[in-house]
Amino acid sequence: MADAASPRERIAGLILAGGQGSRMNQQDKGLVLLRGQPLVAHVADRLAPQVGRLIVSANRHQDRYAQYGQVVEDGEPALGAFQGPLLGIAAGLAAAAQDDWLVVAPCDTPFLPADLAARLIGTARSARAPLAYAAANGQRHSACMAVRTSLLPDLRAYLLGGDRKVGLWQARAGGVETCFDDTPDAFMNVNTPEELAAAERYASQ
Repeated sequence: MADAASPRERIAGLILAGGQGSRMNQQDKGLVLLRGQPLVAHVADRLAPQVGRLIVSANRHQDRYAQYGQVVEDGEPALGAFQGPLLGIAAGLAAAAQDDWLVVAPCDTPFLPADLAARLIGTARSARAPLAYAAANGQRHSACMAVRTSLLPDLRAYLLGGDRKVGLWQARAGGVETCFDDTPDAFMNVNTPEELAAAERYASQ
């Protein structure tokens, strides 16, 4: 059995909301409404009880995201912006330097498991790994992960080398998989208007 997660106050949560929303008609995905609430609010409601504090990576509408946590921008001159989730994770790791772990989730996963942080960190600890990511029913959910904050220099070096692939960095960093086969629907993504309609149906069940 995996060890319990570390005390909640040493865990920060990061919501990735820095995408361009290209498949959602260029809308800011985190602010798209699901059952009358922005997607980011659903993610925050799920993640906040599991962590000591929340950080939101966002490149626009920062004032609106500020109600959910500390807002950071996922870019810097040397790395650029709008280049994928690893930029947001790097910004989150920098903001969480005083914490032991950063638990990451995208703004378009409104049904996250209530024990996401504990299970990810427990798996990583049991494997003596610095990182764990979620998988369910054979599908990898790379953007849902727990990361040791000490990995920031490694991630920055990876990004400065020009790479942006999440899975490749996780493999190089020694990441391990956490199985969530018991809750596969918890990682439902809302990337398109059609998926938003499906999420509305799922939430109303």
